[in-house]
Amino acid sequence: MKTLARSALAAALALAAAPALAQTYSQTIFFGDSLTDAGAFRPGLIQVGGPTAALVGRFTTNPGLVWSEYLANYYGTGATPSNQGGTNYAVGGARGGVNGTSPFGPIPSVSAQVSGYLAANGGRADPNALYTVWSGANDIFAVAAGAPAQTTIATAVGAHVTAVASLRSAGARYILVPTVPDTGLTPSARAQGPAAQAALTQLAVTYNSSLFAGLSGAGLRVIPLNTFSLFQEVVANPGAYGFANITGTACQPQITANSLTCTPNTLVSPGAADSYLFADGVHPTSRAHQLLSEFAVSVLEAPRQVAVLPYSAKVVGRSRADRVSEHADLAADAEGEGMRWWVDARGDSLRYDTGIGFDGVAPGLTGGVDWTRGGMVYGVFGGIGRSYVDFGERRGDFEQLDGTLGGFFAWRGESVWLNAQASYTWLRYDVDREIWLGPSKRSHEGSPDGRNLTVGVNAGFEFGDEGFRHGPVVGVLAQRIEVDGFAESDPALSTSLAYPDQEYDSLIGRVGWRARLTGGGHLQPYAQLTYEREFEDEQDEAFARVQSLPATGEYAVPGLRFDDSYGMLLLGARTQAFGLDANVGVSATVGHEGGNDATVFATVGARF
Repeated sequence: MKTLARSALAAALALAAAPALAQTYSQTIFFGDSLTDAGAFRPGLIQVGGPTAALVGRFTTNPGLVWSEYLANYYGTGATPSNQGGTNYAVGGARGGVNGTSPFGPIPSVSAQVSGYLAANGGRADPNALYTVWSGANDIFAVAAGAPAQTTIATAVGAHVTAVASLRSAGARYILVPTVPDTGLTPSARAQGPAAQAALTQLAVTYNSSLFAGLSGAGLRVIPLNTFSLFQEVVANPGAYGFANITGTACQPQITANSLTCTPNTLVSPGAADSYLFADGVHPTSRAHQLLSEFAVSVLEAPRQVAVLPYSAKVVGRSRADRVSEHADLAADAEGEGMRWWVDARGDSLRYDTGIGFDGVAPGLTGGVDWTRGGMVYGVFGGIGRSYVDFGERRGDFEQLDGTLGGFFAWRGESVWLNAQASYTWLRYDVDREIWLGPSKRSHEGSPDGRNLTVGVNAGFEFGDEGFRHGPVVGVLAQRIEVDGFAESDPALSTSLAYPDQEYDSLIGRVGWRARLTGGGHLQPYAQLTYEREFEDEQDEAFARVQSLPATGEYAVPGLRFDDSYGMLLLGARTQAFGLDANVGVSATVGHEGGNDATVFATVGARF
């Protein structure tokens, strides 16, 4: 059924305009240490080593990228170091609130990095940007080197919380805060023995719990990223993620290597940048950084994927309502009185590049009975449907099952016509969200329920004679859609999320012109072109919660944006076949920026 529907919709999709990709964030702005640094020391390295030093400068397997660069590339923004004209303020060796120095330049603390950014921008933070504040690892290493644990961690956490608070108060809305990774898993920690590993792991646990308790206590909403659990999951099964070595270092010499100056010529083997988890004693390889960016994208995009669920219900609900309205008009235009039955089969299509990008097909069946008396038509109807929607980019899909009951009224005079309807739809979803971390695919599943209350009115006036009729049409369709919150499977995994209830309102108004051939012929074609306008605002933000970090609460990311003004073209023909009244046709949105909807349909019916 799915294959047939896709084939039937191909012709309808030709009527629709090509969508265009919209940018989610205006900028990506980073604050942190060597894990995020994209080359802040490169100018100093070039001064010392000459032009060839331009190939190094990242704390990874150079010239590979770090996660901040991969993330920025995904969103079409940038992660160039701030001292080279970019928006990446992270510097290797940075601590939360303690400034430092290096042979290649100063090391501003994360607090100083944020202060520098705000000072350079008039004290205001771009509300449409994505910020990252990742700190703590160097403060943990300071404790391991002999600094007082309680004071050092408390100071670092306080600076971290203050940095986030400064951005929030300056207008930042979307702030990504990764946890400190499990520092006990690094090759450096392993070389010191099990006791040192356990101590470093506990310091990371203490820092992370203190950090998110401080953020929560300050009322600061952030986007948490559980890198602590992610690295534990990778180390527990490295082969699944494409790593052959998690204990050694890709850069020479083993353990004491410095990834800042690591090049392909200093790797332990030609493919080490891809097969090793760590570049040196504490820093990941570029391949591990890529995996980390894939993890971050999954957390950032998942709420936007789930926001497609009510939108899908809206598109299918509008298509179903259009088919009921079309039948009501046909019934009111028929001669004679009495009862009649009718069945409508349709295939809907959704194809979008806006926001996350998704496409799907939705076969549906609607039918009912109606009574004609004194120029009035009263009817009841029911319907079932199943939508198949693919999130795109190997992110999984969902199925939407719907069952509908409703009623309608129609009247047609000599020139004026009117119909109205109301229906209630039960929704059921089966969501399969996929996350690719290197070659490893994770699937998280959930099955929320939903509801759709729909009310619509359409009217028009016709000019002309018995051979050709035409005139204006107007209409309004209101939908109230609710999708229950749900928690994904495997809640202990770092990638598993939960989502709150979604409430989605739609109020579409339309105005246009309709023309049809009447007369005595068996085939009566018609066409309608309307201007459609969505009067309700789209959801400003989408929400989720990281299940493996229950104390962090819900986080928000930008909601999906859809064009609220577009055209709708309807082409069809009424006829009679085998003693049945029939109506076949196709409809599609036109000029709908960022996406298209289309429907093919066939309706048959007869009097009892």
